[in-house]
Amino acid sequence: MAILELKGVGKSFGRTNVLAGIDLAIEEGEFIAILGFSGSGKSTLVSLMAGLSQPDQGEILLHGKKITGPGADRGVVFQSYSLMPWLTVQGNIALAVNATTPKASAAERAEMVAKYIQMVGLAHAADRRPAELSGGMRQRVAVARALAMRPEILLLDEPLSALDALTRAKLQDEIEAIWSGDKKTVVLITNDVDEALLLADRVIPLNPGPGATFGPAFTVDLPRPRDRTAVNSDETFKRLRAEITAYLMAAGIESKAAISDSKTSLPAVLPITANRPPQAYAQAGRANNPDRYLEFTQLKKIYPTAKGPLTVVDGFDLKMKQGEFISLIGHSGCGKSTVLTMTAGLTGVSEGGIILDGREVTEAGPDRAVVFQAPSLFPWLTALENVALGVDRVYPHASPAERRDIVTYYLERVGLADALNRPAADMSNGMKQRVGIARAFALSPKLLLLDEPFGMLDSLTRWELQEVLMEVWARTKVTAICVTHDVDEAILMADRVVMMTNGPHARIGKIVDVDIERPRTRRALLDHPRYYHYRQEVLNFLDEYEHGAQAKAG
Repeated sequence: MAILELKGVGKSFGRTNVLAGIDLAIEEGEFIAILGFSGSGKSTLVSLMAGLSQPDQGEILLHGKKITGPGADRGVVFQSYSLMPWLTVQGNIALAVNATTPKASAAERAEMVAKYIQMVGLAHAADRRPAELSGGMRQRVAVARALAMRPEILLLDEPLSALDALTRAKLQDEIEAIWSGDKKTVVLITNDVDEALLLADRVIPLNPGPGATFGPAFTVDLPRPRDRTAVNSDETFKRLRAEITAYLMAAGIESKAAISDSKTSLPAVLPITANRPPQAYAQAGRANNPDRYLEFTQLKKIYPTAKGPLTVVDGFDLKMKQGEFISLIGHSGCGKSTVLTMTAGLTGVSEGGIILDGREVTEAGPDRAVVFQAPSLFPWLTALENVALGVDRVYPHASPAERRDIVTYYLERVGLADALNRPAADMSNGMKQRVGIARAFALSPKLLLLDEPFGMLDSLTRWELQEVLMEVWARTKVTAICVTHDVDEAILMADRVVMMTNGPHARIGKIVDVDIERPRTRRALLDHPRYYHYRQEVLNFLDEYEHGAQAKAG
């Protein structure tokens, strides 16, 4: 008999039907991954299984008995960890131990607390409070606290989605090790296909809402333990990855309105960033300048600290052609964003230099447009007004009608034709990021700088916006650098993937030329004969530096 069963489960909030007809049977010791996107009802599903809320239709059974409320037999870890800020790591975990084993002696309880702290690798931080921990360490405390309840079922609601790639990979390994050791029943909610395939016995898509239902279950017949680098060459992994991705993309496309075709023509006006040189100079420089359009020469960034100067970036050296798209990838703390902010003129250069189109970068300017992970919009302004702020500055000689056409053109290109007059405060994160992308392109910059622009978004929104970005970039061919920790994103978008060694003293460790024809789509990329070769090269590099490799001089 199944340990947990959902039979015809439905849930609504007001007039919004969130879940409908959910049927699922989970065997004892099974690891289930439920894949879904923002707004599909994943967190609602976890709350129902945890007994934190009740279904409007159907029933949820644990050992054949109806769940009527929360219980210690189900441990829950949410995306946002809720730790007691005044308690140490030890104190937070002791709360769970004391609640579930009140009759044990103080020494026995202390031994149990130490066991769970050791299990998630936090023995060195047992006396620290949450404010002194990184995001990844706090999430480890949340996992340890859930395990300390000694539950039969562990419910994980996107526990790793807010973490950087390296921390996420380490916690994935720890979750699998804990599951393998205790053989607890685990239900993982995620939007990451790779994470689901690395951890689960079965992967079940949750179709986008309203009225979300389960799609077909995919059995993951891969031997354990599963190594994220090794599975890259496994044919079963490739097949499952392609099938699940194709299913999710089709489900997402079906649930969303198609992006509107542009009804606005782009006016033939030049921005002030064009800086047109004398004709003789332009002719003389035409042969060489495009091949040395952006140059980083022995770039260094040094920060003063209480313990002396800290060299974060040390000797970053790179030349880019005009119209080239570069992906910059590496582990957290390797200086990727530092290089980007120096290029934007937002952070000073300690040594070396950056030359853009024959001019040294010394300060910020409209010739460089930046899209950050969190879109910086004025919440009281509409999409149109937010983009117009920059357009009015870089097209001062254009007529008001021409400037409005520029704004409208790019907003239509990113799929916001029907939301021009919607205030930013009323937009989803995905819509806000679309406005940020439209604003960047509307500035007609010489250089587009993207700092993990899709890092806060769920997989479906991320996939959609990657293709929106590629479509608009194909029209403009603006020179671009994208900082990312997503290997697939790096390969999808770039002409070259530039990999940075770990910091401090970070520099370029390897460059991979991506010889895949454009235009590119994620679905076509998965079938390309060279895709997994490029992916393996990047994964091997990241794996090497995950285990402490040092940068080699030169």
